[in-house]
Amino acid sequence: MKRIILFLVTNLAVVLVLSIVLRMLGLDRVVQANGIDVPSLLVFSFVVGFVGAIISLLMSKSMAKWSTGAQVIDTPRNDAEAWLLDTIRKLAQTSGVAMPEVAVYEGEPNAFATGAFKNSSLVAVSTGLLQSMNKEEVEAVLGHELSHVANGDMVTLTLIQGVVNTFVIFFARIAGYIIDRTVFRTERGIGPGYYITVLVCQIVFGILASVVVAYFSRRREFRADAGSAKLLGSPQPMVRALARLGGLEPGSLPPSFQASGITGSPSGLMALFASHPPIEERIAVLQAMRV
Repeated sequence: MKRIILFLVTNLAVVLVLSIVLRMLGLDRVVQANGIDVPSLLVFSFVVGFVGAIISLLMSKSMAKWSTGAQVIDTPRNDAEAWLLDTIRKLAQTSGVAMPEVAVYEGEPNAFATGAFKNSSLVAVSTGLLQSMNKEEVEAVLGHELSHVANGDMVTLTLIQGVVNTFVIFFARIAGYIIDRTVFRTERGIGPGYYITVLVCQIVFGILASVVVAYFSRRREFRADAGSAKLLGSPQPMVRALARLGGLEPGSLPPSFQASGITGSPSGLMALFASHPPIEERIAVLQAMRV
């Protein structure tokens, strides 16, 4: 119920913000004068912007398994898998969420959590992470991923993606209409200037929007680190896990799941587009915590 309310409130907020922006920029009079049906364009932008993001979320578990080759553990085949299941079950109970599916995939050190619902999620761990860390460090990473699930981070990021998608689609088409009329002098219907402008604006606005999404993704990593510290009763296991990851080559994930991993490698200007903060910064924040 809380997620439905959040979804509705988010949509209403987007409508309000778009209306205010149009009015402040004086674009409402311009677009209406050019015969643009703003309410219909808003509905179109919502549908395209949110439906794509929501479908991606609903398919996230299946896509994650397929793209990483993750194998779900139904029955433990060895002591390591039994320990992994028991540890995640304990952390899930402490976090107040249902036991997620647990999977292992071949690859360098990394882990991720995904899924559309708190009580129907997936936590996957790479063989590289299991082999390179001790149990306390692995448990800290698992606590981080379970915190993502408990915080509803996957849904939150989907809503943010839907919002920015809506803005991109809406304003790209507003710009297309205006430029088509004023620059290309199209008097009736829609000319080539509209399609060219929309394509260019969607690329440019999409790049700017990805900076916004990445910012919120980095914020959620700090929260998940703090969640791990609270679950384990101390920030030190997560500090040691991050320090170890900092000395290893982080495992790559498919582009659509990079924001779900435990770590990334931001640097320079590309740090604006990074889904994860620098490990040094995350360690500093954890060390300043009081659990």
